[in-house]
Amino acid sequence: MKDLAGRIAVITGGGTGMGRELARQLVAEGCSIAVCDVSAEAMAETKRLCEVDRLPQGLRITTHLADVSNEDDVKRFAAEVARQHDTDRIHLLFNNAGIGGGGSMIVHERAEWERTFNICWFGVYYCTRAFLPMMLKADRGHIVNTSSVNGFWASIGPMVPHTAYSAAKFAVKGFSEALQTDLRMNAPHIKCSVVMPGHIGTSIVTNSRKIQAGHQAETFTPKELAQMRARVASMGVDVSKMTDEDIGKLAHERARRFMEDAPTTAAEAAKTILDGVKTDRWRILVGEDAHKIDRLVREAPERAYDIDFFQSLAKEVGWKLGAN
Repeated sequence: MKDLAGRIAVITGGGTGMGRELARQLVAEGCSIAVCDVSAEAMAETKRLCEVDRLPQGLRITTHLADVSNEDDVKRFAAEVARQHDTDRIHLLFNNAGIGGGGSMIVHERAEWERTFNICWFGVYYCTRAFLPMMLKADRGHIVNTSSVNGFWASIGPMVPHTAYSAAKFAVKGFSEALQTDLRMNAPHIKCSVVMPGHIGTSIVTNSRKIQAGHQAETFTPKELAQMRARVASMGVDVSKMTDEDIGKLAHERARRFMEDAPTTAAEAAKTILDGVKTDRWRILVGEDAHKIDRLVREAPERAYDIDFFQSLAKEVGWKLGAN
Protein backbone atom coordinates (compact mmCIF):
# COMPACT_ATOMS: atom_id res chain seq x y z
CA MET A 1 0.00 0.00 0.00
CA LYS A 2 2.48 2.58 -1.23
CA ASP A 3 -0.10 5.32 -1.72
CA LEU A 4 -2.10 6.15 1.41
CA ALA A 5 -4.09 9.03 -0.08
CA GLY A 6 -7.82 8.39 -0.06
CA ARG A 7 -7.52 5.50 2.39
CA ILE A 8 -9.25 5.23 5.77
CA ALA A 9 -7.12 4.40 8.81
CA VAL A 10 -8.15 3.45 12.33
CA ILE A 11 -5.70 4.24 15.14
CA THR A 12 -6.08 3.11 18.74
CA GLY A 13 -4.31 5.04 21.49
CA GLY A 14 -4.20 8.06 19.20
CA GLY A 15 -4.30 10.71 21.90
CA THR A 16 -0.57 10.84 22.53
CA GLY A 17 2.80 9.41 21.55
CA MET A 18 3.20 7.19 18.50
CA GLY A 19 -0.57 7.12 17.92
CA ARG A 20 -0.70 10.90 17.66
CA GLU A 21 2.28 10.99 15.31
CA LEU A 22 0.82 8.24 13.14
CA ALA A 23 -2.37 10.30 12.89
CA ARG A 24 -0.48 13.45 11.87
CA GLN A 25 1.61 11.71 9.23
CA LEU A 26 -1.31 9.76 7.80
CA VAL A 27 -3.38 12.93 7.43
CA ALA A 28 -0.41 14.65 5.79
CA GLU A 29 -0.46 11.87 3.18
CA GLY A 30 -4.15 12.39 2.49
CA CYS A 31 -5.54 9.57 4.61
CA SER A 32 -8.81 9.92 6.54
CA ILE A 33 -8.47 8.74 10.12
CA ALA A 34 -10.56 7.54 13.03
CA VAL A 35 -8.78 7.84 16.37
CA CYS A 36 -9.78 6.26 19.66
CA ASP A 37 -8.44 6.88 23.15
CA VAL A 38 -9.67 7.08 26.74
CA SER A 39 -8.88 10.81 26.90
CA ALA A 40 -11.14 13.19 24.96
CA GLU A 41 -8.78 16.07 25.76
CA ALA A 42 -5.76 14.26 24.31
CA MET A 43 -7.67 13.32 21.15
CA ALA A 44 -8.84 16.92 20.71
CA GLU A 45 -5.18 18.01 20.69
CA THR A 46 -4.31 15.29 18.17
CA LYS A 47 -7.12 16.47 15.92
CA ARG A 48 -6.03 20.09 16.28
CA LEU A 49 -2.48 19.20 15.27
CA CYS A 50 -3.75 17.23 12.29
CA GLU A 51 -5.79 20.23 11.16
CA VAL A 52 -2.96 22.77 11.38
CA ASP A 53 -2.68 22.60 7.61
CA ARG A 54 -5.81 22.89 5.52
CA LEU A 55 -7.32 19.45 4.99
CA PRO A 56 -7.95 18.19 1.47
CA GLN A 57 -11.59 18.18 0.45
CA GLY A 58 -13.36 15.03 1.63
CA LEU A 59 -10.71 14.02 4.18
CA ARG A 60 -12.23 13.24 7.56
CA ILE A 61 -10.82 13.11 11.07
CA THR A 62 -13.01 11.59 13.76
CA THR A 63 -12.31 10.94 17.44
CA HIS A 64 -13.93 8.25 19.57
CA LEU A 65 -13.85 7.62 23.31
CA ALA A 66 -13.21 3.90 23.75
CA ASP A 67 -11.41 1.56 26.12
CA VAL A 68 -9.96 -1.12 23.86
CA SER A 69 -9.96 -3.67 26.70
CA ASN A 70 -13.78 -3.49 26.68
CA GLU A 71 -15.25 -5.36 23.70
CA ASP A 72 -18.53 -3.45 23.85
CA ASP A 73 -16.59 -0.18 23.57
CA VAL A 74 -14.68 -1.56 20.59
CA LYS A 75 -17.86 -2.69 18.82
CA ARG A 76 -19.39 0.76 19.38
CA PHE A 77 -16.19 2.34 18.07
CA ALA A 78 -16.37 0.29 14.86
CA ALA A 79 -20.02 1.21 14.37
CA GLU A 80 -19.23 4.89 14.88
CA VAL A 81 -16.43 4.73 12.31
CA ALA A 82 -18.76 3.21 9.73
CA ARG A 83 -21.42 5.84 10.39
CA GLN A 84 -19.24 8.94 10.70
CA HIS A 85 -17.06 8.06 7.71
CA ASP A 86 -20.09 6.87 5.75
CA THR A 87 -18.37 3.64 4.76
CA ASP A 88 -18.49 -0.10 5.14
CA ARG A 89 -14.74 -0.54 4.72
CA ILE A 90 -11.39 0.61 6.11
CA HIS A 91 -7.88 0.03 4.77
CA LEU A 92 -5.51 0.42 7.71
CA LEU A 93 -5.82 -0.67 11.34
CA PHE A 94 -3.14 0.48 13.76
CA ASN A 95 -3.53 -1.46 17.02
CA ASN A 96 -1.32 0.93 18.94
CA ALA A 97 -2.92 1.42 22.38
CA GLY A 98 -0.91 0.20 25.34
CA ILE A 99 0.00 0.92 28.96
CA GLY A 100 2.49 -0.36 31.51
CA GLY A 101 2.01 -1.56 35.07
CA GLY A 102 1.41 -4.84 36.84
CA GLY A 103 5.04 -5.80 36.53
CA SER A 104 4.95 -8.44 39.24
CA MET A 105 2.65 -11.42 39.64
CA ILE A 106 3.58 -11.38 43.33
CA VAL A 107 3.81 -7.76 44.46
CA HIS A 108 1.24 -6.00 42.29
CA GLU A 109 -2.50 -6.39 42.58
CA ARG A 110 -4.27 -8.67 40.14
CA ALA A 111 -6.46 -5.82 38.89
CA GLU A 112 -3.42 -3.78 37.84
CA TRP A 113 -1.80 -6.79 36.17
CA GLU A 114 -4.92 -7.61 34.18
CA ARG A 115 -5.57 -3.96 33.28
CA THR A 116 -2.19 -3.84 31.55
CA PHE A 117 -2.54 -7.25 29.91
CA ASN A 118 -6.09 -6.61 28.73
CA ILE A 119 -5.29 -3.29 27.06
CA CYS A 120 -2.05 -4.46 25.48
CA TRP A 121 -3.35 -7.84 24.27
CA PHE A 122 -7.14 -7.96 24.22
CA GLY A 123 -7.22 -4.46 22.72
CA VAL A 124 -5.39 -5.87 19.70
CA TYR A 125 -7.62 -8.93 19.52
CA TYR A 126 -10.94 -7.11 19.98
CA CYS A 127 -10.11 -4.39 17.45
CA THR A 128 -8.91 -6.90 14.87
CA ARG A 129 -12.15 -8.87 15.32
CA ALA A 130 -14.30 -5.73 15.12
CA PHE A 131 -12.67 -4.14 12.07
CA LEU A 132 -11.78 -7.26 10.06
CA PRO A 133 -15.20 -7.39 8.30
CA MET A 134 -14.61 -3.82 7.08
CA MET A 135 -11.13 -4.73 5.86
CA LEU A 136 -12.42 -7.78 4.03
CA LYS A 137 -14.64 -5.46 1.95
CA ALA A 138 -11.74 -3.18 0.98
CA ASP A 139 -9.62 -3.67 -2.14
CA ARG A 140 -6.60 -4.03 0.15
CA GLY A 141 -5.85 -3.71 3.84
CA HIS A 142 -3.06 -3.69 6.37
CA ILE A 143 -3.21 -4.56 10.07
CA VAL A 144 -0.38 -3.02 12.11
CA ASN A 145 0.03 -4.46 15.61
CA THR A 146 2.32 -2.73 18.09
CA SER A 147 4.30 -5.24 20.10
CA SER A 148 7.67 -4.22 21.59
CA VAL A 149 11.21 -5.38 22.10
CA ASN A 150 9.54 -6.78 25.21
CA GLY A 151 7.66 -9.05 22.83
CA PHE A 152 10.85 -11.05 22.31
CA TRP A 153 12.83 -10.04 25.41
CA ALA A 154 10.79 -9.88 28.62
CA SER A 155 12.98 -7.47 30.54
CA ILE A 156 13.59 -3.82 31.34
CA GLY A 157 16.31 -4.66 33.84
CA PRO A 158 17.39 -7.53 36.09
CA MET A 159 15.86 -5.91 39.20
CA VAL A 160 12.54 -4.82 37.71
CA PRO A 161 9.78 -7.43 37.11
CA HIS A 162 7.90 -6.82 33.88
CA THR A 163 5.44 -9.68 33.50
CA ALA A 164 2.08 -8.21 32.45
CA TYR A 165 3.36 -5.98 29.65
CA SER A 166 5.84 -8.54 28.36
CA ALA A 167 3.30 -11.37 28.37
CA ALA A 168 0.87 -9.22 26.39
CA LYS A 169 3.49 -8.09 23.89
CA PHE A 170 4.65 -11.69 23.33
CA ALA A 171 1.00 -12.52 22.59
CA VAL A 172 0.75 -9.65 20.10
CA LYS A 173 3.90 -10.81 18.32
CA GLY A 174 2.71 -14.43 18.15
CA PHE A 175 -0.73 -13.42 16.94
CA SER A 176 0.74 -11.21 14.22
CA GLU A 177 3.08 -13.94 13.03
CA ALA A 178 0.27 -16.50 12.95
CA LEU A 179 -1.81 -14.09 10.86
CA GLN A 180 0.78 -14.25 8.08
CA THR A 181 -0.48 -17.70 7.07
CA ASP A 182 -4.12 -17.12 7.97
CA LEU A 183 -4.38 -13.98 5.83
CA ARG A 184 -2.40 -15.46 2.95
CA MET A 185 -4.83 -18.38 2.79
CA ASN A 186 -8.11 -16.65 3.56
CA ALA A 187 -7.72 -12.93 2.83
CA PRO A 188 -4.64 -12.40 0.64
CA HIS A 189 -5.46 -8.75 0.01
CA ILE A 190 -4.84 -8.00 3.71
CA LYS A 191 -1.32 -7.80 5.12
CA CYS A 192 -0.20 -7.75 8.76
CA SER A 193 2.86 -6.18 10.35
CA VAL A 194 4.17 -6.51 13.89
CA VAL A 195 5.91 -3.39 15.21
CA MET A 196 8.62 -3.82 17.84
CA PRO A 197 9.83 -0.47 19.15
CA GLY A 198 12.78 0.01 21.44
CA HIS A 199 12.86 3.02 23.78
CA ILE A 200 10.61 5.64 22.17
CA GLY A 201 10.09 9.07 23.70
CA THR A 202 6.42 9.01 24.71
CA SER A 203 4.32 9.79 27.78
CA ILE A 204 3.48 6.12 28.40
CA VAL A 205 4.92 6.23 31.93
CA THR A 206 2.65 9.12 32.97
CA ASN A 207 -0.36 7.87 30.99
CA SER A 208 -0.06 4.36 32.46
CA ARG A 209 -0.01 5.71 36.00
CA LYS A 210 -3.12 7.80 35.40
CA ILE A 211 -5.03 4.93 33.78
CA GLN A 212 -4.05 2.47 36.51
CA ALA A 213 -5.01 5.00 39.21
CA GLY A 214 -8.28 5.90 37.53
CA HIS A 215 -7.70 9.66 37.61
CA GLN A 216 -5.95 12.31 35.53
CA ALA A 217 -4.45 14.33 38.39
CA GLU A 218 -0.71 14.98 38.52
CA THR A 219 -0.67 14.36 42.27
CA PHE A 220 -0.21 10.86 43.68
CA THR A 221 -2.63 8.98 45.91
CA PRO A 222 -1.32 7.42 49.15
CA LYS A 223 -1.65 3.99 47.51
CA GLU A 224 0.43 5.08 44.51
CA LEU A 225 3.10 6.55 46.77
CA ALA A 226 3.30 3.32 48.78
CA GLN A 227 3.69 1.28 45.58
CA MET A 228 6.38 3.60 44.25
CA ARG A 229 8.21 3.53 47.57
CA ALA A 230 8.21 -0.27 47.47
CA ARG A 231 9.49 -0.20 43.87
CA VAL A 232 12.39 2.09 44.78
CA ALA A 233 13.23 0.00 47.85
CA SER A 234 13.23 -3.20 45.77
CA MET A 235 16.05 -1.70 43.70
CA GLY A 236 18.30 -1.49 46.74
CA VAL A 237 17.66 2.17 47.66
CA ASP A 238 17.25 3.17 51.31
CA VAL A 239 13.85 4.87 51.40
CA SER A 240 13.55 5.18 55.19
CA LYS A 241 14.46 8.87 55.14
CA MET A 242 12.63 9.76 51.93
CA THR A 243 9.41 11.77 52.21
CA ASP A 244 6.36 11.25 50.04
CA GLU A 245 7.39 14.42 48.20
CA ASP A 246 10.79 12.88 47.49
CA ILE A 247 9.15 9.74 46.12
CA GLY A 248 6.80 11.79 43.94
CA LYS A 249 9.71 13.79 42.52
CA LEU A 250 11.52 10.56 41.65
CA ALA A 251 8.43 9.33 39.78
CA HIS A 252 8.03 12.56 37.81
CA GLU A 253 11.74 12.56 36.98
CA ARG A 254 11.51 8.96 35.74
CA ALA A 255 8.64 9.91 33.42
CA ARG A 256 10.55 12.96 32.19
CA ARG A 257 13.69 10.94 31.47
CA PHE A 258 11.72 8.26 29.66
CA MET A 259 10.32 10.84 27.25
CA GLU A 260 13.22 13.25 26.88
CA ASP A 261 16.21 10.88 27.01
CA ALA A 262 14.83 8.38 24.50
CA PRO A 263 17.05 7.71 21.48
CA THR A 264 14.02 7.73 19.12
CA THR A 265 11.18 10.26 19.03
CA ALA A 266 7.54 9.32 18.52
CA ALA A 267 7.57 11.12 15.17
CA GLU A 268 10.61 9.14 14.00
CA ALA A 269 8.94 5.92 15.16
CA ALA A 270 5.75 6.72 13.23
CA LYS A 271 7.74 7.36 10.05
CA THR A 272 9.55 4.02 10.42
CA ILE A 273 6.22 2.25 10.87
CA LEU A 274 4.62 3.86 7.82
CA ASP A 275 7.70 3.17 5.73
CA GLY A 276 7.37 -0.48 6.75
CA VAL A 277 3.70 -0.55 5.76
CA LYS A 278 4.46 0.97 2.35
CA THR A 279 7.12 -1.66 1.66
CA ASP A 280 5.00 -4.57 2.97
CA ARG A 281 7.41 -5.49 5.76
CA TRP A 282 5.73 -7.83 8.22
CA ARG A 283 8.40 -7.29 10.89
CA ILE A 284 9.18 -3.68 11.78
CA LEU A 285 11.89 -2.97 14.35
CA VAL A 286 11.84 0.65 15.51
CA GLY A 287 15.01 2.32 16.72
CA GLU A 288 18.65 1.34 16.57
CA ASP A 289 18.36 -0.05 20.11
CA ALA A 290 15.61 -2.43 18.96
CA HIS A 291 17.86 -3.79 16.20
CA LYS A 292 20.73 -4.29 18.63
CA ILE A 293 18.56 -5.99 21.28
CA ASP A 294 17.10 -8.28 18.63
CA ARG A 295 20.60 -9.34 17.57
CA LEU A 296 21.93 -9.79 21.11
CA VAL A 297 18.98 -11.88 22.30
CA ARG A 298 19.18 -14.08 19.20
CA GLU A 299 22.90 -14.61 19.76
CA ALA A 300 22.56 -15.68 23.40
CA PRO A 301 18.93 -16.53 24.27
CA GLU A 302 19.84 -18.64 27.29
CA ARG A 303 21.70 -15.71 28.85
CA ALA A 304 19.04 -13.11 28.06
CA TYR A 305 17.92 -12.69 31.67
CA ASP A 306 21.32 -12.77 33.38
CA ILE A 307 22.41 -9.59 35.15
CA ASP A 308 25.67 -9.33 33.21
CA PHE A 309 23.76 -9.75 29.92
CA PHE A 310 21.62 -6.72 30.73
CA GLN A 311 24.62 -4.65 31.75
CA SER A 312 26.48 -5.40 28.52
CA LEU A 313 23.30 -4.89 26.47
CA ALA A 314 22.58 -1.52 28.11
CA LYS A 315 26.12 -0.40 27.38
CA GLU A 316 25.94 -1.45 23.72
CA VAL A 317 22.57 0.15 23.02
CA GLY A 318 23.46 3.30 24.95
CA TRP A 319 20.87 3.10 27.70
CA LYS A 320 21.55 5.02 30.89
CA LEU A 321 21.40 2.52 33.73
CA GLY A 322 18.69 3.46 36.17
CA ALA A 323 16.69 5.35 33.52
CA ASN A 324 14.00 2.67 33.58
